[in-house]
Amino acid sequence: MPADANSLITKEKQRLPWWTALIFVGALIVTSTAVVFFLQSRGLFSPAHTLVLLTGFYGAALASVVLAIAPVGHDALPAMGLRGAGWRVVVLGVIGTVALSMGVSHLGIEPQGVKQVMEFVREPGALAPSLIVFAVLAPLVEELIFRGLLYGWIVGLWTWAAGHEPSLPARWATIVAWIVSSLAFAVAHYEPAHIILVLPLGLMFGWLRRRTDSLLPSFIAHVVNNGFAVLGAMLGDD
Repeated sequence: MPADANSLITKEKQRLPWWTALIFVGALIVTSTAVVFFLQSRGLFSPAHTLVLLTGFYGAALASVVLAIAPVGHDALPAMGLRGAGWRVVVLGVIGTVALSMGVSHLGIEPQGVKQVMEFVREPGALAPSLIVFAVLAPLVEELIFRGLLYGWIVGLWTWAAGHEPSLPARWATIVAWIVSSLAFAVAHYEPAHIILVLPLGLMFGWLRRRTDSLLPSFIAHVVNNGFAVLGAMLGDD
């Protein structure tokens, strides 16, 4: 049996059904709307409550991911990359991410949104909650969405298409998923300056996902990167 055929059989068992995308989008709309109404009713829907707002929306996104994959059950886990990985590639990912982050920081670009968040981090008593939200919750949700759901959907869709169209090599599935999910991750940061800074990191995280077929290395690298950013803002000069 050709190698591509074997790959197709393997990926078919790990494919996220197309309807999980509809569940995710629908759940995200509902949960985000609920968060907005709840925060508005409590007088918390304002820039003065940035951490509360972000916690609410990240929580809504996390709940939407869970609702999307719940009907698939245990079979969704390999497609999402929810498996272990060797410690060497985890260390490599952390070192590479830190080096890349330091490199892009020398571009002198400071997105307005990042600047506002960093100013909030410097407020008294904000360090611990900022680390929890920005260095744990945010990486968890973003990795699950972009390197988990989106990456898994693209691999599954490409694999399905390759099974019906011989001109589409199955081995390209993870390459396409890597590039598209990395671009989507960058664009999701919406501010042009932020997109420029985030895209190299997105490509690194995506490479780790593709290299290991696991979310663990990219998640840990993401946590370390964001954690250093928060600590740097806390300890840096105004």
